Amino acid sequence: MKALGIILAGGNSSRMKNLSDKRAISAMPVGCSYRSIDFTLSNMTNSRIQTVAVLSQYNARSLNEHLNSAKWWNFGRKQGGLFLFTPTVTADNSWWYRGTADAMWQNIDFLKKRHEPYVVISSGDCVYKMDFNPVLDYHISKQADITVVCAKAPSGDDISRFGTVKIEPDGIISDFEEKPMMAHSNIVSTGTYIIRRRKLIELLEQCNSENRYNFVTDILVRYKGMKKIYGYMLESYWSNIATVESYYRTNMDFLKPEVRDFFFNRSPKVYSKAHDMPPAKFNVGSDVKNSLIGSGCIINSKVENSVIFKKVFVGNNSVIRNSIILNGAYIGDNVRVENCIIESNETLLSDTDYIGEGEIKIVSEKNNPYGV
Repeated sequence: MKALGIILAGGNSSRMKNLSDKRAISAMPVGCSYRSIDFTLSNMTNSRIQTVAVLSQYNARSLNEHLNSAKWWNFGRKQGGLFLFTPTVTADNSWWYRGTADAMWQNIDFLKKRHEPYVVISSGDCVYKMDFNPVLDYHISKQADITVVCAKAPSGDDISRFGTVKIEPDGIISDFEEKPMMAHSNIVSTGTYIIRRRKLIELLEQCNSENRYNFVTDILVRYKGMKKIYGYMLESYWSNIATVESYYRTNMDFLKPEVRDFFFNRSPKVYSKAHDMPPAKFNVGSDVKNSLIGSGCIINSKVENSVIFKKVFVGNNSVIRNSIILNGAYIGDNVRVENCIIESNETLLSDTDYIGEGEIKIVSEKNNPYGV
């Protein structure tokens, strides 16, 4: 594909509460087997994009560890590959990334040294599958300055946290509102854009000269009447996980057969870093219904409508319902968990209850596993 990829993976969201205390949102575990960024990386490698830059900043250690080998997404190559850029102090600049446009501008030398004519910009906190080649063909056929990939907002999601768009019959975006208080459309930007590389360099340099730092508000919204900005509709599954509610809902979606089949079984594949672990073990007394159980887990109790990630231990006579248990958690005996997200490596002591009433409860108590 005659494009390079840029993944914006540096942001934080207060709407994730303390789930983002340990990791960047792009590194959040999803669907029992993946990290959020795996979906965008897989889309790029499946689209034959050979060069991808990941721009990370906030709480990036977990994300950097996940990306420490590019081979899992087929980016271990002599030409191109996977590049990881974090904010760097230089003689000319000592700022952290002040926005999405500033993040790209601080790495503008990377863009200037590349030869690909187009750039695919995407975020690392969305769960979806997409071939970017038809989008590029659409972009070229429309002679667009920028093409925005759009989707219908997931049912029940807060539309005010997205950029909403109005697309005319010919595909051009006539209105773009960033996080409106009153949304006039349920068509939202997915955070994926296609733009000519030289045009992107020109716009980034213009933004920086005017002390403007955000790609959406300072480029898309500001230039919507001056540049030809088109929308391309994504019709398949798409979800942004940057709130507690959407993160919970997205993982629960993987319990639906059609969603599970779409991501696990249908081509092209979604790739992730492999961990060599034994399969889950279900001992006498376990009772698992409509749940996903990750590798390395040991289950001794009842699990219903839940997603259990890798290396989780569940003790005797416990009940887990409608919950997400992240990697490495230890759940003791006689524990009741409902409507909760249990943080990774958390310990739930025996004879305790954790019930989310009215909203999803995040359990991150840092208990001592031995109770001393």
